Amino acid sequence: MVRHSERRHSLKKRIFGAPKLVLLAFACAVLAILPASAQRERPALDITGYVIDAELDTTAHHLAATAVVSFTAPANLDVVTFGFHPALKVTKISDEDGKLLDGERTADGSIRVTASTPFVDGQTSHWTFVYDGTITGNEDGPVEGLKLAAIQEPISYLLYPARWFPMTGYMTDRFTAEMHIRVPQGMRVFASGVTGTPQPITLSNGKPGSEYDFKWTKPGFPGTVIAGRYADPITAGPGSVKVYLTITHQASGNQLAQTASKEYDFFTDSFGEPETTRLNVVEMPDDVLLAAWAPELASIPGNRVGDKSAVRWLANTIAHQWWGLEISPHALSDAWITNGMTRYAELMYIEDESGKNALRAAMEDVAAGSLAYDTVPLSSTSRLDPFSPQFQSMTLEKGAMIFHMLRGEVGDKAFLNILKGTLSQFTDSSIRTEDFEKIAEELSQQQLLPFFSQWVDGTGAPTFTDKYAVYRLGNNKGFRTIGEIDQDLDLFRMPVELRIETDGKTESKKIDVVGTDTQYVVDTFGRPRRISIDPGDWVLKSTPDLEVRIAILKGQQLVAQGDLVGALAEYKKALDSNPISSLASYRIGEVLFTQRNYQAAVNSFRDALRGDDEPPWTEVWSHIAIGKIFDLTGQRDRAVNEYRLAVQTNDNTQGAVNEARQYLQKPYKRPEDN
Repeated sequence: MVRHSERRHSLKKRIFGAPKLVLLAFACAVLAILPASAQRERPALDITGYVIDAELDTTAHHLAATAVVSFTAPANLDVVTFGFHPALKVTKISDEDGKLLDGERTADGSIRVTASTPFVDGQTSHWTFVYDGTITGNEDGPVEGLKLAAIQEPISYLLYPARWFPMTGYMTDRFTAEMHIRVPQGMRVFASGVTGTPQPITLSNGKPGSEYDFKWTKPGFPGTVIAGRYADPITAGPGSVKVYLTITHQASGNQLAQTASKEYDFFTDSFGEPETTRLNVVEMPDDVLLAAWAPELASIPGNRVGDKSAVRWLANTIAHQWWGLEISPHALSDAWITNGMTRYAELMYIEDESGKNALRAAMEDVAAGSLAYDTVPLSSTSRLDPFSPQFQSMTLEKGAMIFHMLRGEVGDKAFLNILKGTLSQFTDSSIRTEDFEKIAEELSQQQLLPFFSQWVDGTGAPTFTDKYAVYRLGNNKGFRTIGEIDQDLDLFRMPVELRIETDGKTESKKIDVVGTDTQYVVDTFGRPRRISIDPGDWVLKSTPDLEVRIAILKGQQLVAQGDLVGALAEYKKALDSNPISSLASYRIGEVLFTQRNYQAAVNSFRDALRGDDEPPWTEVWSHIAIGKIFDLTGQRDRAVNEYRLAVQTNDNTQGAVNEARQYLQKPYKRPEDN
């Protein structure tokens, strides 16, 4: 009945090397945006709910399911299109009257179904899909290179973007879901809206099993199911957050539970009460996405459980309970609101835990991502491929930067009121950019049209320069500085802080920068020694240092896509801008190592050690990389010396010291698949 043709999208996830916090947004974005085949605006078809019965056979890697889909369609629609996992085969489709419907698989993997009778505007239809298939995680899925579904031991997962049930309007078309999931005995199942306790059953293969029932009645995205053999839950705080891990990672459970509970409480204080007081943090296999989420559910890979960097991954994931799940984008052009806010929520937590300096350091990467592909306005991102680095950098990084700048303009109190007001007014619904702009103006009591015109409807960032003259005032009244702030965006208008460091105290003043040149006058008692524009980095601005970061970011994203030649070109641009950039040299060494150009790689890692030591982790990881090369070239004594130097740095960024100690005990060997 349903013809199937393979569908492939190209997105490679192969990333070599040490700390990749810059790529956090790139990885996490996958579950916060629409797939490449999705329509650019809300589809005419509106799915309102599902009732799904599914059985997982982990021995045969088999899924068998029946899904009743409730939807409305316009009267002029004859054929309905659903997205569906390529490995699943539909054996029967029927309407509410029991009539069999004809369907076919299209070239992009969707299912086109012809209605038996004309649709009526506003009338809900109920179609039943019966389907099954083998899903190991290695077959073609909706996106090549991303494992979004697998039926296996000890953890099976069916993520919402895997399209393991007929769907459309990914992350824009909100729905309810009632699910009955049958699994082998001893497995726990997690989804949205658990009801009752699991019931013992006999599976279709005759083996004992359990049935878990779920019902999520609020319009949202309750489409993810995770089943696994987990130990008993670990809790911290009042018990709203429960952590489920396999025995392998149980030792790190207490720390993870404490972190998750603190993040959950922080976001509750910042954004308001979530839709539910229950949150399950569940371990996923190591080779899946860095994070996944659904109502009442957050997951990270097992190999991140004991990693300090997981604090940011987890914060970003938990923030989706508010941004992306409680409210969602109306269309691709509005995705910057939810994508950007989950990114900024992650950084707000880092600020709360580690202070403003930690926030400023993190915002440097956000600023680079904001300008890396800033060629079209955010309001026009619906024209972009949503899996492209350009779309992801713009919606996550520039989106986060907009929230940061908005906070700087309206103040902390008004900013939090705007966030809470947005969630309150649009709970369980989608939001447009114009909706958010209206709320921001109402709750801040400020005219923000110039702000949003510049950052949402415009492109680019100002390059500030300052020229000034200092005059001594008579009668010992101090000094007067008359200056002019110049920048290159004619329509730019925004208040910018000016800091004047004098022989006495340091003074600050907000200057309304309008157009390409803005004059100012500042009186101080002490003679000005230095004047800084936007010293707190509240404004996105172009600088030579940022150009280096942008080139490195682009290189990292090209590596993630498998384009090593393009990545080298970007890294060399960064090195041209800053010849002593340790990070640029380190990244070049990574690529050369991957290409097995060991001598050139060692040279680059040595350059990283002689460079500006920014960021500091380049030292420890350069020693480890050189040690690996010595091991691969049969120079064990020299390798051991490098690993010892790595340990002596005492810098355990992303487990660097642990890895160095591992190679002190056993020589490094290149993985067979490389």
